[in-house]
Amino acid sequence: MADIYESGLNPVDADTGNKDIYFSNEDFAKKIREGKKASNPDSAKSKKNKKGNPILSTYLFFVIVIAVSMCISVYAIFCLNDLFGITKTKATVTVNFSKQIDEPSEAIDLLADNGLIKCKNFCKLFVNLETMLIREASVKAPYEAGVYYLNGKMGLENMLVVMKGTADTSETVKITFPEGLTTTEIINKLVDNEVCDKSALLSVIDSTEFTYSLVSDLKSKESVPYRLEGYLFPETYYFYVGQSASSAIETLIKTTEDRITEKHRKQAKKLGFSMNEIITIASIIQAEAANKEQMKEIAAVIENRLKDPVNYPSLGCQSTSDYIKNKLKKDLSSSTSAHTQDYYLKYYSTNSDSTVVGLPEGPICNPGLDAIEAALYPADSNDYYFFHDKNRKLYTAETYSEFRSKIQTYAPYLSY
Repeated sequence: MADIYESGLNPVDADTGNKDIYFSNEDFAKKIREGKKASNPDSAKSKKNKKGNPILSTYLFFVIVIAVSMCISVYAIFCLNDLFGITKTKATVTVNFSKQIDEPSEAIDLLADNGLIKCKNFCKLFVNLETMLIREASVKAPYEAGVYYLNGKMGLENMLVVMKGTADTSETVKITFPEGLTTTEIINKLVDNEVCDKSALLSVIDSTEFTYSLVSDLKSKESVPYRLEGYLFPETYYFYVGQSASSAIETLIKTTEDRITEKHRKQAKKLGFSMNEIITIASIIQAEAANKEQMKEIAAVIENRLKDPVNYPSLGCQSTSDYIKNKLKKDLSSSTSAHTQDYYLKYYSTNSDSTVVGLPEGPICNPGLDAIEAALYPADSNDYYFFHDKNRKLYTAETYSEFRSKIQTYAPYLSY
C-alpha cells in the first residue's frame, strides 16, 4: 500500500476506472489545460477585443479635447478682437446707410458685411446682454442714417456709438447761418468749424433718407445740384466738433420741420401749391428782396405769373441763373460735380429768354421764415413785373409798358 500512494494523492484505480487527475502527473495536466484553451479560441479573441488598447484610447481622447479647446480658444480670440480691436488695422472703411437702423442686430450685420467684425453672432449676444444689464448702455439703438468712417481698431462698442451720431468730443462750436445761404455755403461753414467732413456731408445731403415729412419724399435728381437745398433752416446752432454728418444735417432739417406749422401747410394747399413749390418760391423771394418789407410784393409778382403761364411762361428772375453761375461756380468747376454750369442752367434759368416755364427745378437757397410766410401770404396785387434801382429800392408794375416807363424814369441804366 505504501508503494501505491507514493506517486500521488489520488491514484488511478485500473479496476474501478477512476479517471481523477493527480497533481503529480504534470505532463498530463498540462495537456488537458492546453486542450481547454484551444477548445474556444473565439471566446479568447472576443475578450481581448473587448478590452482594447487603453493607451490608444486615452491618446485619442486627449487629442480630441485639445483640438476642441484650440477651436474654442481661436473663436474666443476672434470674439475678443471684435470687441476690443486688439490686433485689427486702422484701415478706414466707409459705412453708408440711408435709413435709420432700429435694431442692434441689423447694425452688427452691416459691420460684418463691411468686414469690420468676424463673429457677429457673439457680438449680437454681447450687445443684447449689455442692453439688458445696463439701462443706459451706449450701444443702444437707434443708429442714425448717414456716412461713417470706421475701422476695426475702434472695437465693436465704439463703432456702434459712432453710428448713433455721437460726437467724438464734447467740444462745441456756435455757427450762425444767415437767411439765403446756399447748401454749399452751409457745408463750407460746417467744414471750416471742424464739425464734419465735406465728403460725408455731400453724401448725406445726396442720399440719406430722413423721416421728416417735408423731405421724406425728396429724391436725388440729376437736374438738382443738391437734394436738400432749401430745407437747411437758417438759424444759430451749436454743434459738436467731430459730429456725424447725418446728425448735423438732421439738426437743420428738424428746425425747418418745426418752423413750418400745420397752418402753413394748409395755406399752401389753399393756394394750390405743394410745400416744395412754396420753399422754391420763398428761396427766390429771399434772393431777390432787399429786405423783409419787399418780400410780399415780390411774392405777389411771382405767384401772379405762375397762375398765368400762357402770358407769362417765364418768371423773369435773374436770381435763378445767378444761383448756378455765381453761387455754385466753384463747385461746378471741380471734380465733385457731375454736370457743368450749362447743364444746370437748362433747369434753373428763368430769365425772360429762358426755356424754363414756371419755377426752376428746385430751391436756389435756404430761405428764412419771413420769405416762407411771404410766399404763403403774398400782397394783394395785380402786378406782374418788378425791378430794383441801384439803391435796392423796389418798383412793381402791372403791365410791360408801365414796367418800361418806370425803368426809364428810375433806373435807365438797367438793360431790360
